[in-house]
Amino acid sequence: MKQILMVGAGSVGGYFGAHLAKANLSVSFLLRTKTLAAVRQNGLTIRSADGSFTVHPPAASDPRDFPKPDLIILSIKAYDLDEVLTQIEPVLTEKTVILTLQNGVDTEDRILARFHRDCVVGGIAYIYTRIAAPGVIDHYKKGAVAIGELMGNQSPRLLAIADLFKQAGIPCQLADDVRRSKWEKMCWNCVFNPLTVMIDDKVAKALDHPEMLRVIHQIVGEVVAVAATVKVPLAADMAEKVVRWTSEIRDIHTSMYDDWKAGRPTEIDFLNGYVAKLGRKFSIPTPLNDLLTAVIKTITERDRTGPGVVRIDGAVVQPVSFDRAAIASLPAEHQLDISTVMPGMKGKGIRVKGLLDIPALAIGADHVTFHASDGKYSACLTLQQAREYGVLVYELDEASLPDAKGGPFRLVTPGLGDLCANVKGVARVEVTIGIGTDTRPTTCGT
Repeated sequence: MKQILMVGAGSVGGYFGAHLAKANLSVSFLLRTKTLAAVRQNGLTIRSADGSFTVHPPAASDPRDFPKPDLIILSIKAYDLDEVLTQIEPVLTEKTVILTLQNGVDTEDRILARFHRDCVVGGIAYIYTRIAAPGVIDHYKKGAVAIGELMGNQSPRLLAIADLFKQAGIPCQLADDVRRSKWEKMCWNCVFNPLTVMIDDKVAKALDHPEMLRVIHQIVGEVVAVAATVKVPLAADMAEKVVRWTSEIRDIHTSMYDDWKAGRPTEIDFLNGYVAKLGRKFSIPTPLNDLLTAVIKTITERDRTGPGVVRIDGAVVQPVSFDRAAIASLPAEHQLDISTVMPGMKGKGIRVKGLLDIPALAIGADHVTFHASDGKYSACLTLQQAREYGVLVYELDEASLPDAKGGPFRLVTPGLGDLCANVKGVARVEVTIGIGTDTRPTTCGT
């Protein structure tokens, strides 16, 4: 295996790829724009208590810029897999081997289903690293891999990959049952990745409370039960093993915690979410994994903005956002058949009073400004006018109000007379103390 293609230079791929490159192996990196620019300008740097170094490997955003690879090492997030497989497909040959270093347990099967040939070697990374900046990886603990054929045999290609890691000084264990090894790590991931986010702290915080230890046993028990249904038997004392392994790395955060703090998506759907999905498929109760999936999504989801969302902010105790479904779920007393205010149209609207009843308004709030999504048009009403006359149209013919009709949210104020406000594409409702911005022309409408 002469030509190696590393896909990604994040905390895992950056570390292992840099060590392979340092060993003078022919390693190229397939990178995204920001990381690509950094690596091209400054190289790829590993900072570690064991010694820091920088390499300057070939890097590009298109795999066709490199010689066709003999080995592709995937170190990207599980949710990026489909996009990456599309990227690398043009450079695959009948001899190309793909080594997976992702969290989760379904990556290998997803690749096999895509390419319909025996091209995959399973892998597990045991390491604690963090992205300090694009192209800069801080290494704290461990730095080993386990690899194995899905059928358990020690093939020539498996031994060749192990030799590459050996040349780079990376400990590499040959796994007799790599699927079981991946499920064992899945047990750890399903416990500590979400828990560190929920408690906003290191793994030690979760280890030091007896009540949490009971929860850990229950989470692992669900994972073990689901693994058994796909014919991967795990040890009866799996939970005790997870706790024992973690005692050696008490001071760390997790990759999910780091992703959350950095504003990146998490892999929850491929960890606890995957366990919960299989549980539903095989009728195995997974209440804790269901809960962890839902809570992590709730904690890590960014404030919703953009098309299809209207936000109420300004002089409120806490901003609140609505999509069409959230508005439709508000009490019926605030809902309105829009044919009563827009003759000839069949749809729904919500009285602005119903929207303004949701957030706690600041003491002294007396005006409401409705901003169009283009940021150029706004209409300001008194709080009383908005509550009495304002209607936000959000549905037409049982579908979202189209842009051509002023959607997805349009303010109308029937009965307000010459002070009418008609704002198309409302994206923000700003509560103010005093008069807010008003760009309405002398005549009504946008």
